[in-house]
Amino acid sequence: MQSVYDVDVILLLATLMASKRRPAELPEIVAGVELIQGLQGTLPSVAKLRAAFSRLARHGLIKADGEGFVPTSTAQELCAAATRKRTYAERLAGIRERLAATDLADRHADVEIEDALWNAAIAAHRASAEGAGRNELVPKPKADDARKRTGSSFGKGPGLRQRKPLPTRRRKD
Repeated sequence: MQSVYDVDVILLLATLMASKRRPAELPEIVAGVELIQGLQGTLPSVAKLRAAFSRLARHGLIKADGEGFVPTSTAQELCAAATRKRTYAERLAGIRERLAATDLADRHADVEIEDALWNAAIAAHRASAEGAGRNELVPKPKADDARKRTGSSFGKGPGLRQRKPLPTRRRKD
């Protein structure tokens, strides 16, 4: 690719994450983009998402599979070194370097997604985030520091019994 945009790399990793077991639908890809960016409620504009998705499809990194989308084997090879032990910023930097070093031709079929479909996917993602259902792509919240075990509260907690108190001392009068 000649120029690698931030949105391209984010969208490629989000598609890869969302299509682990089956082809990813647009709301799942949108959830992945929001997760990768790390800021809840901030998404790239619909025009940027549409252009990035089209670029990735033309370069042969994403293809349509029925109602969903899957990354191609080339995209999976580019993202293979992006292990889960790294932060998202480190993963994105590694994918960006490999994507810039790879010479991809503009010879694949274009996948055009209309703005209305992107808007519907963003609305569906936001509705599911506000609803009672769980979004599996959103990270679990961290426990507060107050709940972490300290030396004074060691032995308290679920599954740990406290010691039986010693009997009171009798006075010798």
